[in-house]
Amino acid sequence: MKQSFGMSQSGNLKEALRGLHSPQFIMLLSNQPQFEEHVKELERCFPGVPSIGCIGMSYQTQVVENGVGVIAFSDGVKAAAGVLEDVTTMPVKYIHRLERDVQAVGGSRQDTVCIDFCAGNDACVLTTINTVLQRTGIPLVGGTGDQGRVSVNGRVYENAVAYGMVRNLNGRVKTYKENIYHQYGNYRFIASNTDRANYILGSLNGKPAKQVYESILHVTDQEILTRTFQNPFGKINGDDTCIISIKEVHGNALACFRQVNDSDVLILLELGDYQAITKNTIQQICRDFPRRSAIFSVNCLFRYKLFSERNYMQTYLREMSALGSHAGFVGYGEHYNNRFVNQSMTCVVFE
Repeated sequence: MKQSFGMSQSGNLKEALRGLHSPQFIMLLSNQPQFEEHVKELERCFPGVPSIGCIGMSYQTQVVENGVGVIAFSDGVKAAAGVLEDVTTMPVKYIHRLERDVQAVGGSRQDTVCIDFCAGNDACVLTTINTVLQRTGIPLVGGTGDQGRVSVNGRVYENAVAYGMVRNLNGRVKTYKENIYHQYGNYRFIASNTDRANYILGSLNGKPAKQVYESILHVTDQEILTRTFQNPFGKINGDDTCIISIKEVHGNALACFRQVNDSDVLILLELGDYQAITKNTIQQICRDFPRRSAIFSVNCLFRYKLFSERNYMQTYLREMSALGSHAGFVGYGEHYNNRFVNQSMTCVVFE
């Protein structure tokens, strides 16, 4: 298969599509003012080609912050695109669409992946999608777009998740998740007084969450807002840790970017040697895939900000490009199989 990336920093879609021929699956990453116009124009240019899109930043060897990016697969891909609507209330109502598309594309965990762009209620959406994907073990990689809108096959949807079922006809696929954090101290917390709908973390071990966080790290209310780059929470999930980013102070509680439930077991994390960790990820991919056609990744907005502040973002993209054709987008949350995570990188590698 072949992956193509086109972009325009000024938002000129024709410029981003220049040189793209016979795509079999397209992903559109656009800016807010031009999103609907770009969705319609893309469909006019490539009618009937399965496509999904959202509002967000894209990247290859550089980041497109406010323009438009197009990532396309061709030469040996079988794909279908669809949408689950009403994600805040009942996405399962539309599950037959995903079942139909999984059947149409065929494939298995060895050669097929689901890529999704979500407009909200991610944890519920992933649980819903997983009821279908778990039957075949097909993995999923995706993330959250901006402004609550996604697109599928030339149409814009609100309160929905767009998905693409992509089968590699020429080799394997495999998904990866990269965590650049490790446990800080031996702290272990039981969450309580949570507000699941608003992602509020009220108490840790029976004490106000804000007080606990500030007393351990010796920070102020104002410093909490940026401290999550260095010290987010982690939720124990089997042998894995899902990162939970802190959004803001909410009275004596903490508002997060990911749902926390009563009785969840949390730990405190700290930033590790991210340069060494990303190099290890690259080395692992090279060991698993001596021959690579493409890598599509989702990087968290907070990773993008952290790497940019530390003048590492361009180096990171250059190192990832050494793998071959690498492109992706900056998400407001990352998806890995049935898990909704923060401050992570998820990707799918095509042989």
